[in-house]
Amino acid sequence: MKRSRWVPQENASLASSIASLPGTDRSRLLRRLTDDEATGLLYDWRFWARPKQLPPAGRWFLWLLRTGRQWGKTLTGAQWVRTQIEEEGRRSIALVSDTAADARDVMIEHPQSGILAVSPPWFRPIYEPTKRRLTWPNGAQARTFSAEDPEQLRGPQHDAAWCDELGKWKHQLETWDNLMFGLTLGLDPRCIITTTPRPTPLIKALSHRADVILTQGHTLENIDNLAPDVRERIIARYQGTRLGRQELAGELLEDVEGAMWQQAWIDEHRVREAPELARIVVAVDPAVTHGEDADETGVVVAGRGREPCSACSAAGYTRDYYVLSARGYRLSPRGWAGKAVDAFRQYGAGRIYAERNNGGDMVLDTIRSVWPGAPVELIVASKGKAVRAEPVAAKYEQGRVHHVGVFPELEEQMTTFPVANERDDILDATVYAITALGRSAPGIRWFE
Repeated sequence: MKRSRWVPQENASLASSIASLPGTDRSRLLRRLTDDEATGLLYDWRFWARPKQLPPAGRWFLWLLRTGRQWGKTLTGAQWVRTQIEEEGRRSIALVSDTAADARDVMIEHPQSGILAVSPPWFRPIYEPTKRRLTWPNGAQARTFSAEDPEQLRGPQHDAAWCDELGKWKHQLETWDNLMFGLTLGLDPRCIITTTPRPTPLIKALSHRADVILTQGHTLENIDNLAPDVRERIIARYQGTRLGRQELAGELLEDVEGAMWQQAWIDEHRVREAPELARIVVAVDPAVTHGEDADETGVVVAGRGREPCSACSAAGYTRDYYVLSARGYRLSPRGWAGKAVDAFRQYGAGRIYAERNNGGDMVLDTIRSVWPGAPVELIVASKGKAVRAEPVAAKYEQGRVHHVGVFPELEEQMTTFPVANERDDILDATVYAITALGRSAPGIRWFE
């Protein structure tokens, strides 16, 4: 019988390649391992890593991993720190994140990919949170720093650094400059940067520098390690959108020349949750027809914060605008009306605003066929989309509008309007919602 020859799969880890072998070949290979060898493999990063996750060969200073979400960049960074301490003789490493909480929760304590989780029991560091310090059995140390306070990095010197989510750093240039001034210990200091791309000046500069080794990775490269719900929540949400090229493929998106919105305006003011809101509305931009080739009906929920005061301003209760939900539907009139009513009830809105230009009184009748008592006001859009959108785009540029989460379809429409977008239904509904919230009284019947 001819003996089969095992060859590692291209772009796959050694572990994945072995897992793909026929059962008999896999068992024969694994039975050769001693107990100590098997235990060692559990913590052998070269065995588990995909080729792109391993450090570049040769001498280098900056390694930029610009990848999509869930690619495994945090795990790569943590394992790189491990290797520097255990094998490369590094003694002082800076761990820099956008906030102190993320440095602790993501870089150090993350249960699957943090430094503590990937470290073997026989060489695990001691973590002292109050001192922001990790200390390994050989005396090497790593300290955490936050981009919220660039001055923390003024003075300390290091022989290596791991910068996580550089694109999100608040004081990006100041923090980076202070880190670079201190990255001077030893003869071969090195820095790894793990980030989802954002089109900031620093990310753009690093992506084009000749002395930076750039690794770009797509979320799908790690698909075998993602749970089904993650695939649905992340990949299905972004796939096929312009924002997906950034969030999945790790591409650095340049602004579309002539577009009213820039992605940076949205990203820099995005929030995880809204403060207490004084008023919430639902806006609808209805499609006249329905079906696969029809326009979508945009249904958007937005709110506005309470008046600022000395106590509530510190907590984020401002008069800013918050987009809570933004969806497009290809449904029958009764179908999209049901979605609008559902959104009204889910978010506790006070009024539904719906454009009547295309559907006339049918729009009002359709919504009230779902809920006879629905508080609906019809909007007559008497000027062009661009004219209506300009004041809302200005509010985004001023940082007064926050997306609560990510809305790929809406953000794609915004960042390509009015230059290259094929649809603007969700954008139109957003313009109506923000405009309605900006009026001192709810009784608007049209936009001039």
